[in-house]
Amino acid sequence: MVNRVILVGNLGKDPEVRYTSGGQAVANLRIATSRSWTDKQSGQRKEETEWHDVEVWGKQAEQCGEYLAKGRQVYVEGRLKTDKWQDKQSGQERSKVKVVAETVRFLGGGAGGGAGRGAGGPGRQHGPDDAPPGGFEEPDSGPGPGFGSGGGAGGGGPDDIPF
Repeated sequence: MVNRVILVGNLGKDPEVRYTSGGQAVANLRIATSRSWTDKQSGQRKEETEWHDVEVWGKQAEQCGEYLAKGRQVYVEGRLKTDKWQDKQSGQERSKVKVVAETVRFLGGGAGGGAGRGAGGPGRQHGPDDAPPGGFEEPDSGPGPGFGSGGGAGGGGPDDIPF
């Protein structure tokens, strides 16, 4: 069985980073993806936007908080997870589906720029030999895929981040 999600979208707000009681960083991202099409009956162009809640763990979560901002385009790869809880006021069972990210790559565009590194697409995956110090920890699987940015050569400046 496979539980794999790939999203390319824009952040709807700045990342929210918090820390568990054990000191583990967790970032929550809100990502918008859109699709557009031409309505066959009216001939008009239509657009639909979906919003996705994404949870990022470990060093990668800290880097999301440091380098990402509302409007920035990101590539996310991970798995779906359903959180379930009981509403305190009504007592009803509630649930919410989110993406638990294993890889987040910072792409070009949006707030924070991205012209230097991210304009070419998802880019290459960094391995353990070239990952930034501290690595990436995902709670269920230990060390996971590395960090990345879009393709292209870094040109210095604010978007020439260390990964």
